[in-house]
Amino acid sequence: MRKGGKAAVVGGVFALMVGGAAYGVHDFVSAMSGDGGGGTGASVPKSGPPDRDEVAETTGKFFAAWEKGQATRAASYTDNAQDAGALLAAYGDEAHIGDVRITPGTATGTTVPFTVKATVTHAGESAPLTYRSELTVVRGRTTGRALVDWEPSVVHPELRDGDTLVTGESAQPPVEAVGREGTVLTKEEYPSLGPILDTLREKYGEKAGGTPGVELVVRHADETAADTPLLTLAKGRPGKLRTTLSAGVQTAAEKAVKRFAESSVVAVKPSTGEVLAVANHRRDGFNAAFQGRVAPGSTMKILTAAMLIDNGVTTMNGPAPCPPTATWQSQTFKNLTGLRPNEGATLAHSFLHSCNTAFVKLVDEEPLTDASLTREAQERFGIGRDDWKTGIVSFDGSVPASGGPDRAANALGQGQVQMNPLTMASVTATAVTGAFRQPYLVSPELDGRRLARAEGLSASTAAQVKQMMRLTATQGTAAEAMAGLGGDIGAKTGSAEVDGNDTADSWFTGFRNDVAAAAMAQQGGRGGDAAGPIVAAVLRADS
Repeated sequence: MRKGGKAAVVGGVFALMVGGAAYGVHDFVSAMSGDGGGGTGASVPKSGPPDRDEVAETTGKFFAAWEKGQATRAASYTDNAQDAGALLAAYGDEAHIGDVRITPGTATGTTVPFTVKATVTHAGESAPLTYRSELTVVRGRTTGRALVDWEPSVVHPELRDGDTLVTGESAQPPVEAVGREGTVLTKEEYPSLGPILDTLREKYGEKAGGTPGVELVVRHADETAADTPLLTLAKGRPGKLRTTLSAGVQTAAEKAVKRFAESSVVAVKPSTGEVLAVANHRRDGFNAAFQGRVAPGSTMKILTAAMLIDNGVTTMNGPAPCPPTATWQSQTFKNLTGLRPNEGATLAHSFLHSCNTAFVKLVDEEPLTDASLTREAQERFGIGRDDWKTGIVSFDGSVPASGGPDRAANALGQGQVQMNPLTMASVTATAVTGAFRQPYLVSPELDGRRLARAEGLSASTAAQVKQMMRLTATQGTAAEAMAGLGGDIGAKTGSAEVDGNDTADSWFTGFRNDVAAAAMAQQGGRGGDAAGPIVAAVLRADS
C-alpha cells in the first residue's frame, strides 16, 4: 500500500439505487445540504435536543444504510453529508470492508455507543474486524432534523479529520523493534510507544530487511505521518530493528506518566546520548516528549547558570543576591510564594531554592548581551540549531536572542524559550558529563546520518553546575521528589506559566549515575508536584 497520494473518493454519487428502489431526487439534494438529509415537511423546524425516539430512529436508519454499503444514504442522516459520504464510500471501496454488522449499545442521552463486526477482504486474503465507537445525535441547524453529529471517529475511533481507511500491500515491511537488552518492544506491552514504533517502521522498514504484508491502515491527512496499522490480513516477514531503549526504564516511564494527565518523559544515557525511554500520556496522542515546543520554566536555570559561570559573571560560591522582586526593563519579576529573600545569597543558594530575582539581576551584568544565552545554548549544549537526527522527528529546542523583558524571562525558562523533555534531558546530560552527545533512538550506523556536535562545557563549569544540581536534589526544591534515591543524584525543578491557564506547567529534570531524565506535565503545578515523581520513578528503575 505504497503512498502515492490519497485515494480519490466521491461520496455523493455512491449507491443511488437501494434494493431496486429509487433514491429520490429530493433525498439526494437534501443529502448535500448543510444539515445532511431531507426535511420533515413541517412548517416550523423542531428545536432543542433530540428526544429518545428521535435518537433511536436516526441511529437505526444510519446504521442500516451503513451496513448495506449505501454511503450516500447513510451520509444523509448526518450533519455533514459530503465528508461523511466520502469516508463511508472509502470504507467499502478503498478499505474493502464488507459484511458489516452494527450493534448499538445503551444510549446515554443523545450519545450512542456501538460495536462494529465486519470482514476485510483484499487480494485473496480476508480477516475479521471488530471495534467499538460511538456517535452523538444533534438537532440540524436549519431543518430541525435529528442528525448524526459527524466526526470521522464515528466510522473508526482512530480516524481524524482528513484521514481515510485503506487496505492493500503495506507501505513498509513490518519491523520487530528490540531494546538494548534484546527485548521485543510492542505497542501492546508499551502503549505510548505505538506512534513511535509506527514511525520507525515507516522510516526503517526496508533497511531492517523485512518483506511487506497486506494490511488495513489509517492513511493520515498529514502525508509525513506514518500509516497506523489496524488489521493484518497477511503477515509480511518482519525485519529486526535495534533501538537504544531499555525495556525496564521504558516500563517505569509508561507507568509513571499514567499517573498524571498530559505528561511526557524522556530518559537518556549521558555517557553516550542513547535514549533509554520515551513515554507520553496525552489525549491527542502527540509525541510531546520529542516534539513539544513549550516553556520549560526554571529547569532552564541549568543552562542560565552555566552561561553566568562561563562569562565570568559569578561562580557557584559567588554572589547571587535574592531580593523579593527584581525589575528588568519595566517588567517586575517575583519569586514563588514562601521563598525567603536573601541579599547575601550565593549562586548555589539561589539555584537550589530556585530564586527568580537572583537570575534576573545577574543577566544585566557585563559582558552579557541579548545573544549570550543563545550562544551558550547552541555552542555549549547543542540546543536550538535545528540539526538533531534522533532517528525520528524531534525538536531540538529554541533559545532565541531576545531584547526587552524577554531577555530576563528567557533566563527563567519563560519568554520565547521553547523546550521539551528530550531537550531538557539532554541539557542535564551535558551538565553531568560536560560533553554534548546528541540524543538518538536508532544508531546512526543504520542509515549513515551524522549526529549534531557542540563544544560542551569546561570541566570547571560542568563540575559547578553538577554540584548545584546535587544540592538541589538533597537540600533544595527537588529534595522531596528525589528522596530515597541512592547513588550520585542531582535535579532541578521548574514551573512554567502559560497564558490562559490557571495552573502552571510542571517541569523536573534530574540525574542518577549514568541516567538523565526530564518530564513535564502540562498544568501539573509546581515541578515537584507532578513532573518530579515521574522523573524519580524513571531514575529509580535503572538500579
